[in-house]
Amino acid sequence: MAAEIKIKRVYEQPQAQDGTRILVDRLWPRGLSKEKAKIDFWMKDAAPSNELRKWYGHEPAKWEEFKKRYFAELDGQADEVTRLASISKKGRTTFLYSSKEEKINNAQALKLYMEKQ
Repeated sequence: MAAEIKIKRVYEQPQAQDGTRILVDRLWPRGLSKEKAKIDFWMKDAAPSNELRKWYGHEPAKWEEFKKRYFAELDGQADEVTRLASISKKGRTTFLYSSKEEKINNAQALKLYMEKQ
């Protein structure tokens, strides 16, 4: 589907090899200026709903159920998913997230979802 999708915490230093940098969080990262973030797109509607985000709370035991619920939300966001897919097809893309949780966050789930499209 996409040429290549990487995942990176938005607080890490931007690098040329990031390609197109897309913030996939609903909330702007705390304490980070727009200039320092170097974000190409902020796709709030590709992020989990506030209700789902609060329910999940990065609890490992809820990861599988979170993915199911999040994927169902994404199924209802066809325009945003199509836009994300068209951006990703153009070359390397990095999904940016702000969570301290590196393995079970919405950017990881979104990458899995996009790779299955």
